[in-house]
Amino acid sequence: MARQPRGTVRARTREGAIHALLLLVSSLFAFAASAHPLAPALLELREGPQGRVEVRFKTSALTPPGVRLEPVLPERCREVGERRVGLEGASAVVRFTVHCGEPGLTGARVGVSGLAEGGVSALVRVELADGRALRRVLRADEPAWQIPPRQGPGAVVRGYLRFGVEHILTGPDHLLFVFGLLLLVGVGRSLLVTVTAFTLGHSVTLCAAALGLVRIPQGPVEVLIASSIFVLAVELARGDEGPVSPLRRRPWVMSFSFGLLHGLGFAGALAEVGLPAEEIPLALLSFNLGIELGQIAFLASVLALGLPAYGVLHRLPGWVGRIPVYAMGSLAAFWCIDRAAALF
Repeated sequence: MARQPRGTVRARTREGAIHALLLLVSSLFAFAASAHPLAPALLELREGPQGRVEVRFKTSALTPPGVRLEPVLPERCREVGERRVGLEGASAVVRFTVHCGEPGLTGARVGVSGLAEGGVSALVRVELADGRALRRVLRADEPAWQIPPRQGPGAVVRGYLRFGVEHILTGPDHLLFVFGLLLLVGVGRSLLVTVTAFTLGHSVTLCAAALGLVRIPQGPVEVLIASSIFVLAVELARGDEGPVSPLRRRPWVMSFSFGLLHGLGFAGALAEVGLPAEEIPLALLSFNLGIELGQIAFLASVLALGLPAYGVLHRLPGWVGRIPVYAMGSLAAFWCIDRAAALF
């Protein structure tokens, strides 16, 4: 039997490692798809004259049994009138009014109970009587927040940076697309250029949508994002046989184009939080930077896991490498059908 060149063996070793890692991550994504991850809760407080506050509390209608998310308001706030309960898409919304006295909400401590049990975060949006708008992201380790006289730039950076990291790392569709790019171009300069093009693409539409320059419904955007993953999976399934397709010849063009779609998805999550009126550029920059840090951390983790496996995974049969690609395409097709059905 002829001895294969060392470069060929090394290339196949790298390909086997990436395929095996994609199989593992695809399985995790499939589990996540069937679990329907919960959207963040939203607590909106609008302060009126004489300490009167309108409360709007929005939670996912898919909250697991036994989990109860409730807004936590200062003890001095007395509820007046009846609660109004309704549905907005896949979310349950409760509206009611409280009277917090002359001090109002400034300096008060507000929060959401049940975040640890529900495994979700909560977005707090406060509009004070003096016209200031404040935002805060609450989590299981920080379920309450004291409303400050004025929210400084440091708090804005920390809150939106962390929210951006968490959003990308809990978004299996975005991560699966980035993983597909890694499998398509391999490790090296091409990966850097392709991922950078994806970053530029989603940064453009994220900023445009967040600033109100582009307005597109989230439903069709989510369907198109799933379609972009399906197109990438089809290209991966073709392999290197036959003529080189435009996607392989210029992968950065494809990643930039699809990045425009993914940026609209990121903007939808940011719209739930809102942007502080006095710090819009800083909040937008911090959120986008958080997405990039999460993306880099994900790719670094994948490559770090793949390096030790190079010496073993190339012994697997060639057909094993097809399994993760078909799993990726099947999952993307499921997302397309599921999200399209939700539109109707």
